[in-house]
Parts: sequence; structure tokens; C-alpha cells
Amino acid sequence: MGAVVSCIQSIFRTIGNVLMAIVNGIGSILHAIISGIVSFFDILISFLTCGTCGGRKKRMGGRSHHHGTTTSRI
Repeated sequence: MGAVVSCIQSIFRTIGNVLMAIVNGIGSILHAIISGIVSFFDILISFLTCGTCGGRKKRMGGRSHHHGTTTSRI
């Protein structure tokens, strides 16, 4: 009789683990979708506010805008 109870407990434990894996998978998918949407809006807002998607700041390479000299950080 103890073996039957142990088998039933094992079945319920397995079903619980499967359900938790499904919930974790759905949560990971939703997290990826939401992160993608947030990144998209971040790029869109950045583009609308500066007009160049921040590319101008990255391409300057540390050069001064007025004198054309390079500056380095130590």
C-alpha cells in the first residue's frame, strides 16, 4: 500500500514540475517580448529626440567639436 501512495505522490510531483516548467517558459517568452518592445521604443524615442539615433555622438570618437583636436581619457 505504501508503494501505491509513493507512486501517486511521484505522479503529482511530476505534474507539478511540468506545470512549473510551462509557466516558466511562458514567463520567459513574455519577458523577451516586453524587452523587445521596450528596446524598440527606446530607439524610437532616441531617434525622435536627437534626430540621429545617437550615431553622431558615437562617431565623434572623442574629438572636440570646435577645434578638431582629439582628447583622451587617462
